[in-house]
Amino acid sequence: MASARGLTAVGVPPFPSWIFYIRIAILVLSLVLLGVAAWAVSLFTGGGSAAYGYTGSSGMMVFVTIWSLVVYGGSLGIQFGAPHLFYRIVGLILYSLAVIFWLVGWAYAASQAALVLDWTEGYGGEVHDYGSALAVCAGLGAVAWVLSIIDLVFFILACVREVTAPKLSQAELGQVQQPTAPVAPATTSELPQQPAYSQQPYATQ
Repeated sequence: MASARGLTAVGVPPFPSWIFYIRIAILVLSLVLLGVAAWAVSLFTGGGSAAYGYTGSSGMMVFVTIWSLVVYGGSLGIQFGAPHLFYRIVGLILYSLAVIFWLVGWAYAASQAALVLDWTEGYGGEVHDYGSALAVCAGLGAVAWVLSIIDLVFFILACVREVTAPKLSQAELGQVQQPTAPVAPATTSELPQQPAYSQQPYATQ
């Protein structure tokens, strides 16, 4: 029966096999977007904004991709390397934050890309390239956001629908007793028959 207690248990829940590929896709997208966002940051610093600690949506996207790499890469490592250390409540918090960060990241990148590309319409240069990089971050970031939602939903479902496996029989420990049928008393017809001895008449003198 479904129970929220599965979210506080320890151990890897019974994921569908295809969830592994969802997480690999998120990791691949994170690596690609980390490169694109880092390149966008390098273009954005031309105005000196990075010197004041502000890198715009490209800096936000760098943070999101690093967070995603740590969360999903680390969870896969624990899942296959040390499943007994997989604390589901921690995973729930980290996956939920990943969904929120991806939403903020791609939405922020999309709004800034639209602004920059509209302002540089018909012109080239680094500013236009920066807007194009943000557009890529917004598009691929939206895909990663959808995948992270799918992963979170099926993570929760796997936890709350976890079926308790039946206890293994302990025959090898000598603790299983075979049921014994009641023994009915034997009837006369079932008793072994004794051989009949014929009596010879005694000889008379």
